[in-house]
Amino acid sequence: MMPAGCFFFLLLLTGGKASDSEQQVPDDHEREFEEIPGGNTSSLESTELRGNETGDKPKRSYKCNFQAVINYLKLIEDKPKYTMSRPVEDHSTATLIYVSMAIYAILDVRERDQTFVSYVWIWLNWYNEHISWNPSDFCGLEHITAPTEFLWMPDLTIKEMTEKDKIHPSPYLKINHDGVVEYRDDQVVVSTCKMHIFKFPFDTQTCSFSFKSVLYSDKEVQILFNPNSKELTEYSRKVIQTRYEWLFVSLTSENTTEDLYFINQTAIVYSITMKRRAILYVANFLLPVFFFLCLDLASLLISHRGGEKLSFKVTVLLAVTVMQLILNEILPASSHRIPLIATYCIGVFGMMLLSLMETIFVMYLMEKDFQDDETDGDQSLNEIHEDKLDKGNFHSCFRGVKKCVHCASVNDASADETSVPKEGSSQLTEVSLALEKVSDELGEIDRKMIQLSSNKEEKSGYWTRMAKKIDKAFSIIYVISASMFLVTIFTVWAT
Repeated sequence: MMPAGCFFFLLLLTGGKASDSEQQVPDDHEREFEEIPGGNTSSLESTELRGNETGDKPKRSYKCNFQAVINYLKLIEDKPKYTMSRPVEDHSTATLIYVSMAIYAILDVRERDQTFVSYVWIWLNWYNEHISWNPSDFCGLEHITAPTEFLWMPDLTIKEMTEKDKIHPSPYLKINHDGVVEYRDDQVVVSTCKMHIFKFPFDTQTCSFSFKSVLYSDKEVQILFNPNSKELTEYSRKVIQTRYEWLFVSLTSENTTEDLYFINQTAIVYSITMKRRAILYVANFLLPVFFFLCLDLASLLISHRGGEKLSFKVTVLLAVTVMQLILNEILPASSHRIPLIATYCIGVFGMMLLSLMETIFVMYLMEKDFQDDETDGDQSLNEIHEDKLDKGNFHSCFRGVKKCVHCASVNDASADETSVPKEGSSQLTEVSLALEKVSDELGEIDRKMIQLSSNKEEKSGYWTRMAKKIDKAFSIIYVISASMFLVTIFTVWAT
């Protein structure tokens, strides 16, 4: 199916040639056709039948097939006339070539190589002034198909193409009775395409195909196109089959003039606009990096005692490093601006690195305080041990004195109850009670000293308190900075 703009071109080309298309076959050829015996040769429009005397089945005259038209046009005899130069009677006349295109498949977009691979349908139409016949003289035959080597072909090329098409071009072209020649060429085009990947993977790319003549200037060859971008877009959406990871947006056309070595050439530029479908990149890249950042934020709740928090942060940081290596294989190395996704990864990596360094610093302060407390604790333990030994000796001495006093009072009472007065016995009892009271008070003091000593061991030192303050302040700043960074990145992506 040919786009509607092509029919406008056909009318444009044939508007002034209506009389030529209605011309009759020359007399010499007509006389040759009238020499056929036994049939009505008054007109070639009738379906003449020929037979022989032996009763063979009649067959349609050769005037109703392609060969008759080819012989009439002398495509074989006058091959240099049809192939060596532009198909015009006056070489000061420019040849009009209509170019139309539709995209059939988006095969690949290589960001790293800056190339675009697509399968396109290309229509070429031009007017050949050497060709014309009356269909009524050839049984209503309005067009024929002939090999491409029989006629002159436009030397159009796609300027952005970097690899020669491996598919063989169509070997035939269509010749209409009014002189309009149609040619369709389906190609796998590998072309250069400047990628703008600042918003990757939420980016929109535009790749162009510029059709221009290799040799002829715009005075010799003028290229026409369909300016109706809406029609081109709708037709391409109807026929497109494969989109790879892209969503086809539009197909537009425009013309430009290039000055190449003092020769002006007209070029027709077809621009393909497509938008990347980013769902796979979001699921396989953006969300994992975001989850790693959330894990690093959650690690703020892990205690600094032991090495679990440090090892956890190092593991998460290495995971983000692996994601950056994967990203490096996707993005092109020749980008003029740092893509947002690279900024996203670098920002997350930087925040996690600062968090790791803060954890190392806090653990260093706590370890420093622990070493100071350990030294003071050894000295305190030695002092407490010596105090306990002195107190133990005192209590032993006290218990010995108490036992001697008690034994002396019992022996004196049993030996001579009458020799010691009752006042002496009461004095010994009072001394014994006083000593017991003193012993109880000393025991209470001993327990309080042990409790104070244990509280001192549990109480944090100066560096530990400082480390906790630093960790708390960093945690608040870290959460706020991470939130603002993510909001900014995704806002720029969305706009």
